Amino acid sequence: MIEITFVSNGGKVVSAPENSNLLRVSLREKGGIPFKCGGGLCGTCKCKIERGLGFTDAIKPKERKHLTEAQFGEGYRMACQTFVNGDISVSWEVQMSPVKAVGTVAG
Repeated sequence: MIEITFVSNGGKVVSAPENSNLLRVSLREKGGIPFKCGGGLCGTCKCKIERGLGFTDAIKPKERKHLTEAQFGEGYRMACQTFVNGDISVSWEVQMSPVKAVGTVAG
């Protein structure tokens, strides 16, 4: 088993079998990586491998449509396309919920 640390979700640590898909583990274990399509089309699941980048598989063609070589160099991957073979830590940009403005009534 490997350990995946979801840094942007309070450092939540989960165990998973080797060669696990990062997004599937996040969904199953409530890791919190954002996603929409799950198939490499939208780029929503962009995340940064903070520790253990060497334990991820090769970059896929679908990832090259959403990420630059510089981003790959910084450790960014798409969770839906990434399979993990060792302990990693992963982070992502946390999207804040939109704040609804409270209207005032003029009298």
